[in-house]
Amino acid sequence: MAFWIITIGLTVVVAALLALALVSRDDKSDGKADYDLRVYCDQLTEVDRDLERGVLSDANASRVRTEVSRRILAADTERRVESDRSGGAPKALAIALALILVGGSFTTYKGFGPITGLGAPGYGDLALAERIAFADELRETRPSQAEAEASLPQQPPIAEFNEDYLKLVQTLRDTIAARPDDIQGHVLLAQNESNLGNFIAAYGAQGRILDLKGDQSTTEDLTRYADLLVLAAGGYVSPEAEQAARVVLSRAPDNGVARYYMGLMMAQTGRPDLSFRVWDRQLRNGPEDAPWIAPILAQIPEMAQRAGVNYQIPAIGSAPTRGPTSGDIEAAGDMTGAERIEMIEGMVAGLSDRLATDGGPAEEWAQLIGALGVLGRTDQAFAIFKNAEIVFADKPSAIDLITRAAQRAGVAE
Repeated sequence: MAFWIITIGLTVVVAALLALALVSRDDKSDGKADYDLRVYCDQLTEVDRDLERGVLSDANASRVRTEVSRRILAADTERRVESDRSGGAPKALAIALALILVGGSFTTYKGFGPITGLGAPGYGDLALAERIAFADELRETRPSQAEAEASLPQQPPIAEFNEDYLKLVQTLRDTIAARPDDIQGHVLLAQNESNLGNFIAAYGAQGRILDLKGDQSTTEDLTRYADLLVLAAGGYVSPEAEQAARVVLSRAPDNGVARYYMGLMMAQTGRPDLSFRVWDRQLRNGPEDAPWIAPILAQIPEMAQRAGVNYQIPAIGSAPTRGPTSGDIEAAGDMTGAERIEMIEGMVAGLSDRLATDGGPAEEWAQLIGALGVLGRTDQAFAIFKNAEIVFADKPSAIDLITRAAQRAGVAE
């Protein structure tokens, strides 16, 4: 908020100074009528002098005064008309100038309607390579789980639970302390500690479940552990939570909870472009009632703006449920235009997601840029093209391949 107050204040001051200079300059200028008025006033003075010297008779002096007075009135009327005509234009121009400066600056920086803004409050003027390097450093040096927990304020106990329930939970804690290898007991403890808002104790119990189950732990066990880590850190995705989410994705690449947290981690470490791509796919995958849809909808407009993408929220769950098989590709020649676009959407979703999280060869980056061009999503194609230029900066042959794909997609010269 302070940024916008200062920015708008400076813009208004500059516009006011320019407008004041424009108006005051016009007010100081003399027109033809002003000159005539001075001449006629001098003539009246001269008549009085001639009358005193006896050069003019009283009758002639009266006649001359009447004529000069008539001319003074006419000149004064003309001066007023000139003032209204010339004074109104600078004032209107000054108002227009102020509106252009204030409105144009805001539109250029923030964007409005179909116009994509060029700025992002809070971000320095860094080149793309420097921003990516800064994001990498931020990600590597970000606080650990313990540091994040220590920085949070102490939460008061939840008052909605009665004494009997709290006593039962305490009994469960005492029982688990005496029976540390009881898996079912730890399951119950993790659930009840989470209900109480004791997320640190909850993920401790969940971590013990993973230790006891070992290789037999399920994807749901791992997902729950990652979820509790993020909750315990107040919504922050720590390195420990990221690692847990990556383990989940190694088993279930489409796990919605883990994918949401990976996108959140990217947003928190200066990579809104990657966060946007992950979350956009999640929206297209759906389903509408998935728990991660609402938080993505609340945050993805900002991610798109920070990524430089003119974004429209897609239909939730609009992506195909699977990618194309070899049989699909063979049958592509017989597809209708709509069916072919649907198949490409499936390819884009999977490929974009994988390149955002794991990277890939230049051929796949080129394929993604080309597919986005076919779909008409040139803003995303351009953003990915610029990202690829950084990734393959030291590989000229890869840059050539990607640039050709970007040219075909219409996003490069």
